[in-house]
Amino acid sequence: MRLVWQLLAVAAIAEAGSQAVAVVQDNPWLTLVIGVATAVFSVLVYAWVVRRTEHRTVEEVAREGAAGAVGRGVLIGVVWFGVVIANIALLGDYHVHGIGSVTGAVGLVGFMAAAAVTEELLFRGVLFRIVEGRFGTWIALTATGVVFGCSHLLNKDATVWGAIAIALEAGGTLAAAYAATRNLWVPIGLHFGWNFAESGIFSTDVSGNGTTHGLLDSATSGSSLVTGGAFGPEASVYAVLLGALVTAAFLWLAHRRGRLVPLRRKAERAGAAATVAP
Repeated sequence: MRLVWQLLAVAAIAEAGSQAVAVVQDNPWLTLVIGVATAVFSVLVYAWVVRRTEHRTVEEVAREGAAGAVGRGVLIGVVWFGVVIANIALLGDYHVHGIGSVTGAVGLVGFMAAAAVTEELLFRGVLFRIVEGRFGTWIALTATGVVFGCSHLLNKDATVWGAIAIALEAGGTLAAAYAATRNLWVPIGLHFGWNFAESGIFSTDVSGNGTTHGLLDSATSGSSLVTGGAFGPEASVYAVLLGALVTAAFLWLAHRRGRLVPLRRKAERAGAAATVAP
């Protein structure tokens, strides 16, 4: 039941925040305020419901070191997307026409903060963490990646390939980031950094939700395999390939730190063998 209660609690805040942002979406300053408030409140609700249902200190959202962890995640996310868009531009498929909308970028800070925080709490904080505890890291990473990808099929310009790309690059990378750090701040920062770079800086389509108006007035053209088409650069082959590299780096770090969780049956057999060993 803890899975159900935790999902319901965070999802309720996410939905309320989403509806509130939709009402004020034409006002970037109100969007900023409501988006940030949704992000903060969802963390507080997550910490509360996990304490109530698991009777433990919720270390994955501890305040100590949170700012630095979020900052590192944001930096990785921005650089990651920057490399993707640079590769698309080198092929002549991304064009900047001038300066876009500063106020549009302000509103996107709030919108993407709410999205990044609530999605990380739901998919990594609740789903991945609980599934991993039962079945191990590899099964949890695969299963929650598929669910995360499929959740994007509800978007306006969603495609099956786009959902697969999201499952591979984002579902895998964000879960691996949690496994390596055992906090939600790094994946939250990574998620926000990627999304804001994609929308608030480079003004490209985001996950099939349509074009955003960020700091740059830009456009993409050419093969959808390169640009991601109407789904956006997340469906670009460059995003998938670079995502695989970032995922591998985080999984290597998790392995080095001894933070990969084995399948429970294997762990139990190992414990039993250790007990009877002379």
